[in-house]
Amino acid sequence: MPIFDFAVGQTNPETFPTAALQQAAVAAIAAEAEALNRYPGGKGHAGLRRLMAERESERESVDVNPENIALMNGSMQAVTLAGQALTNGPGDIVITEKYTYSGTIAAYRSLGLAMHGMPVDEEGMKVDFLATHLAALPQKPKFIYTLTSYQNPTGVTMSRARRLALIEVAREYDLPVVEDNCYGDVHFEGEVEPALYALDPDPRHIYIGSLSKIFAPGMRLGYLLAESPFFEQIVSRRHDAGSNYFAAAVLAEFYKNDLWGHCVAANQVLKQKRDRLLTALEQSLKDVCVWSEPTGGLFLWLRLPPDIDLVTLKATAAERGFYYADGQDFNVEGLPVHYLRLAFGHVPDEQIDLGIPVLAECIAQCRRSNAQPEYASLFDDPGL
Repeated sequence: MPIFDFAVGQTNPETFPTAALQQAAVAAIAAEAEALNRYPGGKGHAGLRRLMAERESERESVDVNPENIALMNGSMQAVTLAGQALTNGPGDIVITEKYTYSGTIAAYRSLGLAMHGMPVDEEGMKVDFLATHLAALPQKPKFIYTLTSYQNPTGVTMSRARRLALIEVAREYDLPVVEDNCYGDVHFEGEVEPALYALDPDPRHIYIGSLSKIFAPGMRLGYLLAESPFFEQIVSRRHDAGSNYFAAAVLAEFYKNDLWGHCVAANQVLKQKRDRLLTALEQSLKDVCVWSEPTGGLFLWLRLPPDIDLVTLKATAAERGFYYADGQDFNVEGLPVHYLRLAFGHVPDEQIDLGIPVLAECIAQCRRSNAQPEYASLFDDPGL
């Protein structure tokens, strides 16, 4: 039986630069042999930090100091360390989108933090709702965590107007904002929206980037960009003697002469996969479901008919070899919701073409009626 794996958000193995990476590894070992025999320290490989500062400076059109960047063992380490550094203990409130990355939910639950999820629509977090919510809270939150571009799981990008409004609300309530932009360079079309730190140089803006999404998750490299005192507060929480120096040295060698080439080439193929997925959904589910049309990232958010049994659908799809990520996994309240996430970055084209009709058959089989659902939009559910 074929396996249709749309569950895990991974990069595309078809565009992995094996030969170029092999050459970079050989050169890095020769150049960095002595450094590889030392602990890298809290900030990590200086060369890769300079390149990531250059990457941010070029995208955001602002000067970024590499001394304000610390490499991390994946962006999730930065997310977790920020949660530890900015809070005092269990019960502290953190603002997030109502639907956010399941890894962040797990990390913040493990810290005992109370996540207050804000509704999302096509422009990202609903900042007007946020302002009302903050005004009514008896306890001040510790920070706001947001995935601003190609949000996981919804795929939406926060508009510039929303970003500016978020900055104003955060300033009014004196709240740090942790901006997780780990998908920011997985861009397909349209304007690239600026990072919060580029819109406003507020030292309370903490920024997280990733190399897992534009290169490969197995490298386990991300980075934190922040100003004092938050930079020192967060980095001081790490007790691992620094990030993977070998991986950083190899990537520094790989990127040193062409910072954007691989990203551009990989994104072109990812866009084709996204387009293929949108076409397959239109052909199989246009009268039954609605979905996001992300302009970047690795995920698409699909709304299921309200008359479907979610448990039965999951089991039925698995029996047919089709796997997706449950909407409940991304709900900060942990409740079942009539949504699912489809990851497309690593899925072969043939599996997209053959798999979506299988999902459509499973949805039809698990519905309690044949009525056409009435959706005003992907996000018109009052529970959002």
